[in-house]
Amino acid sequence: MNLDDFSDLIERPDGGVRRDAEERRERFVVPPGALGRLDELGEWLSAAQQAVPVRPIGQPRVVLFAGDHGVAELDVSGRAAGSAHELVRATLDGATPLAVLARRFSVPVRIVDAGLDCDPGLLPESVVRTRVRRGSGRIDIEDALTAEEAEQAVRLGMAIADEEADSGTDLVVLGDLSVGGTTAAATLIAALCGTDASVVTGRGGAGIDDLAWMRKCAAVRDSLRRARPVLGDQLELLATVGGADLAAMTGFLLQCAVRRLPVILDGVVSAACALVGQRAAFRAPDWWLAGQLSGEPAQAKALDRMALNPLLDHGVIVGEGSGALLALPFVQAAAALAAELPERAEPAGEPDDGLDDEKADDEGAAESDPVGT
Repeated sequence: MNLDDFSDLIERPDGGVRRDAEERRERFVVPPGALGRLDELGEWLSAAQQAVPVRPIGQPRVVLFAGDHGVAELDVSGRAAGSAHELVRATLDGATPLAVLARRFSVPVRIVDAGLDCDPGLLPESVVRTRVRRGSGRIDIEDALTAEEAEQAVRLGMAIADEEADSGTDLVVLGDLSVGGTTAAATLIAALCGTDASVVTGRGGAGIDDLAWMRKCAAVRDSLRRARPVLGDQLELLATVGGADLAAMTGFLLQCAVRRLPVILDGVVSAACALVGQRAAFRAPDWWLAGQLSGEPAQAKALDRMALNPLLDHGVIVGEGSGALLALPFVQAAAALAAELPERAEPAGEPDDGLDDEKADDEGAAESDPVGT
């Protein structure tokens, strides 16, 4: 597998349709610019759907990729190593912010186990049946995945994207349920942006103290040394310093772009996968929205590199897809406004009473007899 092959498969949203949507917007009773970013989103959705007026977002879905990362053994996370399955169980039980929001917004949630480090019997078969391996390697000293596992994970993500597109999902809210995932994500972003560990290392969704932050910086630094030699091959990069969940998420994002399925990104993990995807297919980010600014420095750097401007900045750092899901009503509002706002009535034509013809005759006579004789 070569991820660069996606470059030939992905097209941008339809530019002609977007121009049609822009022209239609100019005829609305609400003046252009009065709705701010909502106008831009409505036109983007029209181009993605190839439809004017835009269709409402009727079947959104939250998709969460789950996995444990061996680097969490270094106490770089606010959660214990190997405990991502607890996040999965809490989400399934409706006890996380994401689960509460999804219930309130009536959005179904799909959890994909790509690399949890737990007994499969602890979770439903529908979750664990997709697992590539049990936990990912400690990226500061060893590869996260073998080459075969990396390809299997990417293909898993592609298959999930195809299933969602085929089932009628028209917008995906993408998130992760991981422990140690932000360390792997920071490493990927630092490697792809050419920055140092301290520039990209944040404190994660669970929050860590200063000593843990320094350990995390050291882990990213050591992982970066292993990442830089393989920057020319995105699949090898994911195998070296990514993880099963990150590789699956990258494949998912790329295949969603192939299938013309828009995605709202959540935090630093999805941003890192998107950045890998951009390196493989430069048109792919045109199909993605940045849902929120998570406060992670690596996320801000990745979004800047992809020219993605977050929809929200509300200080939510919990992760797990919550921030991206909060952006969903904003996107749905943009679609509704673009579809349902009335256009201005055309001014009625002036009555033709013959006066213009008489005036033209008089002017013609004056020109033929300029002195008035």
